[in-house]
Parts: sequence; structure tokens; C-alpha cells
Amino acid sequence: MKKEQSVEIKLNQTFPLTIKRLGINGEGVGYFKKKVVFVPGALPGEEVVVEATKVHPKFTEAKIKNIRKKSVHRVAPPCPIYEECGGCQLQHLHYDQQLKEKRDIVIQSLERHTKLNVEKIDIKETIGMEDPWNYRNKSQFQVGLKDGKVLAGLYGMNSHRLINIEQCAVQHPQTNKATATVKRILQDLKIPIYSEKSRKGLVRTIVARVGIQTGELQIVLITTKKELPNKEQIIQEIKKKLPEVKSIIQNINGQKTSLIFGDETVNLEGNDFIQETLGDLQFELSARTFFQLNPEQTVKLYNEVKKAAALTGKEKVVDAYCGVGTIGLWIADSAAEIRGMDIIPESIEDAKKNAVRHGIKHAKYVTGKAEEWLPKWVKEGWKPDVIIVDPPRTGLDGQLLNTILKVKPKKVVYVSCNPSTLAKDIAVLSGKYQVAMIQPVDMFPQTAHVECCVSLERKCN
Repeated sequence: MKKEQSVEIKLNQTFPLTIKRLGINGEGVGYFKKKVVFVPGALPGEEVVVEATKVHPKFTEAKIKNIRKKSVHRVAPPCPIYEECGGCQLQHLHYDQQLKEKRDIVIQSLERHTKLNVEKIDIKETIGMEDPWNYRNKSQFQVGLKDGKVLAGLYGMNSHRLINIEQCAVQHPQTNKATATVKRILQDLKIPIYSEKSRKGLVRTIVARVGIQTGELQIVLITTKKELPNKEQIIQEIKKKLPEVKSIIQNINGQKTSLIFGDETVNLEGNDFIQETLGDLQFELSARTFFQLNPEQTVKLYNEVKKAAALTGKEKVVDAYCGVGTIGLWIADSAAEIRGMDIIPESIEDAKKNAVRHGIKHAKYVTGKAEEWLPKWVKEGWKPDVIIVDPPRTGLDGQLLNTILKVKPKKVVYVSCNPSTLAKDIAVLSGKYQVAMIQPVDMFPQTAHVECCVSLERKCN
């Protein structure tokens, strides 16, 4: 019997492909001669002709040359710069189908990274939005200059070409209006615009954030230096043209970096913060405070956390990676005591203020890592019944996973923004914990991102 030879795909080679599923970044995934091929813009069920753009040892990247058979779920993206911008990945897929594919991305991650029988896990249908557009409460648009005209937008996919965005389809209308207005003011007052190429100029980013429930607006100008020419005129023009602005901030970042914010922040006018409401809770959002970008879906996500925790009023709860305390405060009325920690001191200060503002006296917030605080508290005789984690995309710290296994809370509620790292962490915890339920929530419609709330219950052994 002849052994089948592995066929190498060559750069620029064209070949037919049937798309089997969506990948974690929203690209179509197919197989050619047993090799996996990723194709941005292709949809499951489609038959396409593609051209190889990058050939890696274990996979190939390709682009669509021709669609022979279209998916019934393919739609025309409403955004005119959708394919250039790269900020969204799924505008060409009908929204109902986006929700189904996002659930499938979670299933794929579990199949790839765990040995669990996925069919036996209660994976709910993805919770979506009635109107999946104009939901983002914050924009951070880079500023540039072309033919004497001020541009503001995002860098194109895999490039340093600035795509000017006049109306972003997923941004809240107030942030769209604010960015366009500030852009015009900078143009009219001839404020020097930063060039990434020459590293000269002043204004590099316009940040606009709106309190969707309060209507309050904050403008942040990220500049390379503190000196801002025509500063008073800029302030007066913003106030005149955008009366809803309650906070005008300057942040100085002169570094060659992909990070938006620098270390120094100056209040130019108004408050240091704007107000926002989530359910019955009020929050002050300063320029650098992390806050969920889709408040409508955040309420749904936090309600799922509360449901998963199923507190009776007697439980001691740890809120790890607590940020400004949003999740802990959301479930506070059902807990006996909450202890939260975060490595960012400013977040902990905000969490303490938020607890005081809402009259929550049984919450304690400390700066540091959960894996350092938890063993200390257990040694002192304080052991949590429930641990809630909401880590960054990199997932849980290995030390924290080991600490959870040692502390053995009855329940772990895991809020994840990355199905791959979620699955890897579940694999580590699955010896002692079983997955009771996974609820995907669509926090970012039109993109490939999917958030999950997972309930992990301690096994009896």
C-alpha cells in the first residue's frame, strides 16, 4: 500500500476550496490536500477559488479569487470601508448566523484544547442584540494628514496605511459626531498633526467616550508634547460645537509605541470623568478607566454571572481581576462578603469609591494578584465559597489556576473574552471541576469576538 505523499502548497498557487467552518478570528477554514487553509471573508458552506498569500509549515493563508457557490447567509456589508479597515470581520454574515457561528467557535476551542465530551456540556445559544449596530461607547482614532487634510481612523489590515473613518457603523453616533467635529477644529486651527513616519507633529489620537445612559461626552487628545498651541481656542470650539461634552482631557505620549495612552494626563476643561449607569449602578469613567465598550450587553453578561454564581446571601466571594469593581458590585446584594483584587492601583481606588457610593460595606478591595492574596486569606481562616474571574485575553495566570485547585471553592464563575485560553484553563481545572454551563454573549456584533460566562462546580471526589 503506497503511503500518501504530503503535497506542498506554493505561494500564489490558486486552488478550489470548500469552507467548513469559521476560525477564531472570523476567517473561513477549509482543507486542501489535508492542509488547513485560512481565508478571510469566506463563509462556511461556500465553494471558493483561493490564492495562497502566505505558506506556513502547519497552515496556509489565502485570499478569495472567486466565489463559486455563495453561502445563503452572506449579506452585503453596510460599511463602505469594511474590507479595508479590518475593525470588523463579520459584517458580510447575517447577524442571526453570526450568533450561531460564535457558539461554534466556543465548541471548536473546547474540542481542540480539552478532552471533555463537548456534547454533554450545556452550551447555550449566544445572547445577541436586537440592534447590532452603533453600540461602542468609545472610539480611539489615530490622526494623520493627507494632502493637507486631517484624517482620523484606524490603520488598515496588516499595514500602516491610515483609513479615514467618517461614520463607523459600530460606534455610537455621538462618538462619530465628536471625532468628526474635533477633526475639523484641528484642521481649522492648523494644529500640527503627528506623522508616524517622520515622528514629527503633535496630535496623534482622538479618543471620544460617551455615557450611553447619561449622554455625557468626554474628549481626550493624545499629544506628543504638553505644549498645545491655541489651547483655549480648541477648548472653546469643542464646547461651542459639542455642548454635551463634560470633560476635555489631554494625555501626553511621546514614546514610539503602539500603546494609546502615555503616563501624564492633564485636565483641560470640565470634570476628570463622565458618568455612566449600568442597571442601578452609577460609575465615574475617567480617561484611562477600563469600562466595557457595550453597556447594553454588559448588563446581560453580568446578569448571567449572577445567575451562574447562584448566591444565597451566605457566600464569601472573591472577585479576581476586579477592575473598578463592576462585577462584585453587581452581585453584592446576594453575597455575605466580597473581596476583590487587581494589579492596577487606580482601579482599586475606583472600586473602593464605587462601593462607598453605592453603600456597599461588605466589599474589600486590595491591590495585587489573586494568587498572592488568596493563600494569605486562607491562612488567616478566610476561605471563599465562590471565585469569579474575568481575566484578559491571555487567560488565567498559571499560579492562580494552581491556587484555585488548592483553595477548592465550591464554584468558579469564569468570564472569558477568548475561547482558546478559556478552553485551556478549563482543561487544567477539569480534574477537580465540572463545567455546569457555558453561556456565550455577543459583546461585539460584526466582529469575531465572543464573550462567555462559564459555571464550574467542584466535583464530589
